[in-house]
Amino acid sequence: MRAYIAGPLFNEGERWFDEQIEACAARVGLKTFLPHRDGKELLPAEEWSMDGIFRLDVSELDKAAIVIANLNGIAVDDGTAWELGYAYARGKHLVGIHTDMRLTPVFEKQAVNLMIECSLHKLVRSLDELEAYLQAYVETEGR
Repeated sequence: MRAYIAGPLFNEGERWFDEQIEACAARVGLKTFLPHRDGKELLPAEEWSMDGIFRLDVSELDKAAIVIANLNGIAVDDGTAWELGYAYARGKHLVGIHTDMRLTPVFEKQAVNLMIECSLHKLVRSLDELEAYLQAYVETEGR
């Protein structure tokens, strides 16, 4: 089963946390696509462009059964939001992880923008909770 790891990747901390998410997914047996790691390996040098990266990421979203998104930050990363919207429209299983406590919600228990949060099948608050959820998901859906 394939998993697409979505999240901001513009500094070392963001990439590190995305890699921790990927590690959780890999430990439970999911085959993963992590854009900042795998994109350069899968995309020929002559196609390394904005359009080439976009097409590769969309192709990988299409192949994935599940999208796991890093939702940390004051606002959800715009690329991550797009990936979630696309995946939602394609009927993918969506999981978000939000460990950032800076946001003051409009509604009690709201963690991120309601359009993002309500599109998720599951929102988790830690890497441990993510791994436990993914393990149960793989056991249920992998049959």
